[in-house]
Amino acid sequence: MVYLNVWLFQQASLRSQLRQESVWAGAGMGIEEEVVELRDGYVFPFALWGMFVVVVLIYFGTRVSAPFGRHIRKGWGPSMSVREAWIVMQSPALFVLAVVYHHGQHHLATVPHLLLRLFQLHYINRCLIYPFRMRSEGKAMPILVCVLFGLFNAHNAYLQARWISHYGTYPTSWLRSPQFVLGVALFFLGLGINIWADSVLLNLRADKHDRSYRIPRGFLFEYVSCPNYLGEIVEWFGWALMTNSFAGLAFFLAVCAILVPRAAVHHQWYLKKFSNYPASRKALIPFLY
Repeated sequence: MVYLNVWLFQQASLRSQLRQESVWAGAGMGIEEEVVELRDGYVFPFALWGMFVVVVLIYFGTRVSAPFGRHIRKGWGPSMSVREAWIVMQSPALFVLAVVYHHGQHHLATVPHLLLRLFQLHYINRCLIYPFRMRSEGKAMPILVCVLFGLFNAHNAYLQARWISHYGTYPTSWLRSPQFVLGVALFFLGLGINIWADSVLLNLRADKHDRSYRIPRGFLFEYVSCPNYLGEIVEWFGWALMTNSFAGLAFFLAVCAILVPRAAVHHQWYLKKFSNYPASRKALIPFLY
């Protein structure tokens, strides 16, 4: 971790030096732009450190399952429609990302642009498609939970966008690297699993007159209770690989901190809810966990 801190401040110092040399060389960066660059050179490292702190807080915080979905309960203050809450809390991942990205030095470069579109692909589904597929009639989410997730998404969107468009270095040759290719493959594999599993769960409650829960079956559901969470974890592991960054790693760890404990809670809920629930089925990782 000491290495991480030193490396981040070295990057900030180097970029500041390069910017100053550009001004001396007549590259046209004004004083205001230079001040913004210097400030961001300190903001970004602290934001990144902050995300690792958030990972720890989330992990211990999610030992108490977040009160939404099947785990909704009283005592968390006023609530709002779950569909509206889902859109609100996922929106920063799209809009903060876009604004921050387009202020980066490399925002027109090929690889950063491709990374931007991949990140947006996930959140277009989560923010603009999935909420309208939900069986959300009569369901609510505490406003506090919506705000906390929204703040997390805004924080993470800043980190990912600022890294891929400004601090990261991605020559076009990176597209041919084994690490990038593997990362992209895992990203699409995880995204596909996530969307498929969501569809299975939604179809179980498609009957307007019967919204009761049922045991999901088929493919990965025969091995784990939460293949949707498994897919998302695989997806963001792919992102960490293809971005080759501490920012991507921090996000992947945050996703694990959120979804691993929640998968365990889901699994226990299934076991208590259904007496005939498959005993061999694991919570998240086939045959292991």
